[in-house]
Amino acid sequence: MTHRIFLLVLLTAQALMGCGGDAVSYSAPVGINLKAKSSDTVNATVTSQKGISTESGNPFKVFVDTAREKLNGRQPSRVELASLTLTLGAASVGVASLDEVFTGRVDILFLTEESNNTYFAGHLENPTGSGPVPFIVDFDSEAMAAEDYTRFLSGKFNVVLRGSAAPSFTSKGANVDFQSTFSFTAFE
Repeated sequence: MTHRIFLLVLLTAQALMGCGGDAVSYSAPVGINLKAKSSDTVNATVTSQKGISTESGNPFKVFVDTAREKLNGRQPSRVELASLTLTLGAASVGVASLDEVFTGRVDILFLTEESNNTYFAGHLENPTGSGPVPFIVDFDSEAMAAEDYTRFLSGKFNVVLRGSAAPSFTSKGANVDFQSTFSFTAFE
């Protein structure tokens, strides 16, 4: 009798697993341009901050709006960050490589409006070259407070890039352009 119950439970579980189907999702890259100057370095830290919705064409809003369409008109239940990169912009003056700007750990964070809560998007150590340099992804939208997740989907957050300044960066008189690219996936 015990074997029959076990077999019945196993067959039922397999049948139910087949009914779930794949989760509906939508993926797209979202880019944002950031700037930093040698003269703006404070306490040996390079920091750049910009509202995600202020980027030309508002690509994050386009991502969220398209995700809603693809998810049958529903808000995404969660958003994952599949990858994150940083590239030194061609219009940068005074530096030719990321290691001329940063040394040690570099973070990209999301700073939500109103609550001022910070969520790590990703980090890397000692970037070199002009990029794109991949970050280790830290972002977890499910760890966000409910109000912050709503703000996130509404584009009410700033992207913050910060890291320790390379030893000669503060004296270079550099103006640096960065391109940060987020590969987001929204799920139903």
